[in-house]
Amino acid sequence: MKTIFTILFCLWSVALLQAQVIEQDTINPNRGNRDLQLKQIKERKKSLLTDSVGGSEPNTAAIIDTTLYNKYGDLLNDDPEYNPRQPLWKPAVQVLGVNAVFMGFNKFVTKQEYANVSLSSWKHNLTSTPEWDTDGFRVNFIGHPYQGTLYYNAARSQGYNYWQSLPFAVGGSLTWEYFGETTLPSYNDMIYTPLNGAALGEILYRISSNILDDRTTGAERTVREIAAGLVNPMRGLNRLLQGKTRQVTNKEVYEKEPINITIGAGLHRINNEKDDVFGPGGNNGLLTFQLDYGNPFEFRKRKPFDTFRFRGEFSMGQDTVGGVINNITGYGVLAGKNLQVGKMTLLAGAFQYYDYWDTRNFELGSLSFGAGVLSRLPLTNQLNLYTNLHAGWIPLAGNGTRFGPEGEGLRDYVYTTGWQGKIETTLSLSRYATLAFVYHHFWLDTFEGIEGSNSVGIVRPKATVRLFKNVSLGYEHFGYTTNRTLVNYPRQRSTITDQKIFLQIFLEDPQRRGRYQ
Repeated sequence: MKTIFTILFCLWSVALLQAQVIEQDTINPNRGNRDLQLKQIKERKKSLLTDSVGGSEPNTAAIIDTTLYNKYGDLLNDDPEYNPRQPLWKPAVQVLGVNAVFMGFNKFVTKQEYANVSLSSWKHNLTSTPEWDTDGFRVNFIGHPYQGTLYYNAARSQGYNYWQSLPFAVGGSLTWEYFGETTLPSYNDMIYTPLNGAALGEILYRISSNILDDRTTGAERTVREIAAGLVNPMRGLNRLLQGKTRQVTNKEVYEKEPINITIGAGLHRINNEKDDVFGPGGNNGLLTFQLDYGNPFEFRKRKPFDTFRFRGEFSMGQDTVGGVINNITGYGVLAGKNLQVGKMTLLAGAFQYYDYWDTRNFELGSLSFGAGVLSRLPLTNQLNLYTNLHAGWIPLAGNGTRFGPEGEGLRDYVYTTGWQGKIETTLSLSRYATLAFVYHHFWLDTFEGIEGSNSVGIVRPKATVRLFKNVSLGYEHFGYTTNRTLVNYPRQRSTITDQKIFLQIFLEDPQRRGRYQ
């Protein structure tokens, strides 16, 4: 009798789960106030589909149709009926339009000499060998990737996926190099602009998707549209052209993933002398942000950038020798597989990396691809160890130094290729405290500029302690080392340290638990 009861109970449970498989919640105009309905939909998702304590994903993931939704109840892909792929000529025209706007700005507003393009300059560029240009470091390693995001999102915001949008970034860069300026086309721009432009462009696209909600109306809708347009201007433009800024839907139409945001503000102490660990120095204002998008430990089929980390640090004051933008770094998965090894949950796969560093010791901007393993090991229900290991190839990087000879002519950096290794590990005691250790190392060989090689290390231990609610007090110690060997010049070695103390606000997605910043 007991056996029969057990069998009947299991069959009943399975039937109940199948009956409860969540379809996408839809606002019904006949059921009253849409704002109240939307609030109820979000509360239901939060109550049913939230990470369990000590778990890597919701316990109730079985009630989700994982061919359509992630395990938090959000779409895996943009709704194809609401976001159809537009004809090829539309994003192509927009890519050319972006170049036309830049050309007009350079010619008529800033009146740059290189903007005076003509048929003869086009012919000259088409029949000449490209060069490695002498543009400023920030222009090449921040400005050009951002320009690449505009080309990329001309297609991405018109129904094309990551791989389909990448050729538009390539085409935009090529047409600019040959027809947008009188200067010779540059190899570095034709590599760096589209590849890092696509990576940053996908990050901006996904952030803007998390901001948008076409079910909303009124002031909330206006704020969402403005914010998404600032994050992703090409998408904002296309939403205006397609009439989506005012179009109201009854269901969610964009792919989303849970996102955790960490914001810090405080003091940044920069030591005056190299090789001093705690030497005299000035204090600057400090602002940091970090976005952790998606759940790397959710078991699912992976696609580009369904999980990524994006971080930026800025200093404000009179002693910003290394620049206001201290660093912008990020990585995103291109393809991967989730695994379970004992208690440890893993994501192993191929990643793309973006690094921009501007310090008292060196400048570094790099594009890299490699293999990575992200892991989560629950030690107790409250104590988790998160570790990220990465090893990658750097096809192109720019590297300058604050000491000794730098490049030739107008360029104060050299072009390099090489390898990188990264480890990031965090011991997290729930919301109460974290201990973190981060180490990045770059091995660079110069192929354009003064011959030589450089070994760059970045170490940053960090600790945070919760003060109240989601506000913590944090301390981070930075160490930057360079060991450069130059042909016909003395060897250059240098270590510089910074100290940072800050208040940190952690904005955790209501469904996604994981304090591993």
